[in-house]
Amino acid sequence: MNVKALAATLLLVVSAVGPATAAAVGATQDAEAYSGTYVSFQANGDAVADYSVNQKTVVDSVAVQSTSEAESSGGLTSDIDLTAVTNFEAAGLSVASNFEGSASTTATVESESGATIKANDNDRGIMVVTASENSQYVRANVSSGSEAEAAGENRVVVTGDDGATGTFIVVGEGDVTVNEEGHVSAELQQGADLVYRQYNEERSDSEKQQEQLIAEGKATAEVYYQQAAESGSDGEQRTTNVVNYGQETTVEVTSKSQSHVNMTVERAQSQGKVVIVSASEAALNNAENAEVYVDGEAAAQASSYSEVKSATNGGDTSKYLVRSSSSAQASSDVVVGVNHFSERQMSVQSADDSSAGDDGGDADTSPTGDGGPGFGVLAAIAAIGAALYARAKL
Repeated sequence: MNVKALAATLLLVVSAVGPATAAAVGATQDAEAYSGTYVSFQANGDAVADYSVNQKTVVDSVAVQSTSEAESSGGLTSDIDLTAVTNFEAAGLSVASNFEGSASTTATVESESGATIKANDNDRGIMVVTASENSQYVRANVSSGSEAEAAGENRVVVTGDDGATGTFIVVGEGDVTVNEEGHVSAELQQGADLVYRQYNEERSDSEKQQEQLIAEGKATAEVYYQQAAESGSDGEQRTTNVVNYGQETTVEVTSKSQSHVNMTVERAQSQGKVVIVSASEAALNNAENAEVYVDGEAAAQASSYSEVKSATNGGDTSKYLVRSSSSAQASSDVVVGVNHFSERQMSVQSADDSSAGDDGGDADTSPTGDGGPGFGVLAAIAAIGAALYARAKL
């Protein structure tokens, strides 16, 4: 697609809730550039280029095309070995950048082939390529000096020259591998995702197990919770970013403070799933010793990932595990196995719940609000008592 055609079809949608951030989308003659707190890239007409996390380019380019179009126009065949898919005529792109609030941004790139590429502006730089309408080929060229290595049918691990690692993960029906040129090739059936996660250093065993939960479709959402000051903003407002894998699980953050982050997690199906909450120490006091409540009841602390996973299979109670993260920020991963759905109220709370109230005037009416489980009920009882006392004085 030439520059004039790209300019004619380019879509920029910018909305803001709460304080503005440094994240921005800027037009140049040859590309559309996105620059957030952690993630930046360019959409140059038919590829996402120079995908950077924490100011380091980790993927040189990502291009997509529907398998039917690639096979009819690019010389590919339906039975081609995926390692041989090194090139195809990539589909044109348009960009929609959605700002959901301070430091909680998602940049969305839409392909003419029916794929969607979402860049999440968190310190893992999570990118999700979704075959929204048709099956898709994905070609990702890793950055110079990096080495890609297949790690099973659904993962490719990329190691940079500085020892930092990133992982491509297929969620749903599809395959990913290293092609003949040493880059990444993937084929996604309709509805499948290709997820990229970046780490500050070598992946820990805990993070490898999180990847497995994502690949299996067991972990369907991640929530990133951080202090606005970490993202270069003034003030002390805490911010959130939600990453979804697939369309079956929704997470809405309902209130947040130094002592808790409360969420409504909803699914149309009753089967339990895993939600991963990455909380920085600056945003959540004593995050490494966090406690979890589901519908106002304390979840049981698990001793292993297998226990968390078992809880999602109709367990008697939800279970959670807390592990330190290799994030660039001091943070902890709270891995919660919710035992069943449809709508659940989930709260991750500081073990020493004694800090200030909600940020930004967020109302906290959930039963797991500030001060521990049952706070909303106690507040209601106190309000009724005050009303009766006032009436008696009349």
